[in-house]
Amino acid sequence: MGDKVRWPKEMRSNPNRRNPDHWCEFHNDHGHKITDCRLLQGEVDHLLKQGYLTKLFSEKGKQAYMKNRQEPPKPPSPKRTVNIISGGKEINGVTYTAANKVSKVTITHGKRVRHDLEEESITFDDADADGVLTPHNNALVIPLLVHDTNVKQVLIDLGSSVNIILLRVLNEMQAENKLVPKAHTLSGFDNSSVVTKGEVTLTTFAEGVVKDTKF
Repeated sequence: MGDKVRWPKEMRSNPNRRNPDHWCEFHNDHGHKITDCRLLQGEVDHLLKQGYLTKLFSEKGKQAYMKNRQEPPKPPSPKRTVNIISGGKEINGVTYTAANKVSKVTITHGKRVRHDLEEESITFDDADADGVLTPHNNALVIPLLVHDTNVKQVLIDLGSSVNIILLRVLNEMQAENKLVPKAHTLSGFDNSSVVTKGEVTLTTFAEGVVKDTKF
């Protein structure tokens, strides 16, 4: 199997910032435990998809594996692309005045739509830490297929208890008829508040996973 494994290159992150008590046999270096190695997890997943390692499964595990190998549902071809850049009072620790608040939405129709979701892989390895000073507060922004629209620059906010979509984005997606009027008061960490126009449930597609998501 050794010749089938894509062995990792040496870690590119700063050795002085790694945990010397954690050792990864896959990288043959310190910094994290092998049980936490995302690159190894990805490589095991890759080998399984190539049909290797199945002999290590129990009969029950083989049955579950074959069941899960069914082709994931194919997402619909996006009818349009919405590019959204949203700014607020504070982004990544940088404070702006209310006069500088910017919210911009552009839209692309027809053949100009690019299937970026199929080209994106939401995985991270040590190379992603190259040049990044930790701890950091950089935002995680990804493209996502929502409803029948490629929505670019979706902010993944792990500190938020709600999924937020701007009304103008909903209008550009031509899904405003799905909006159910419902007023909620959303409060920010700066004690500011805003009242929502309503709720909408849209189907989202991400790497073979299909989920109805409430915004």
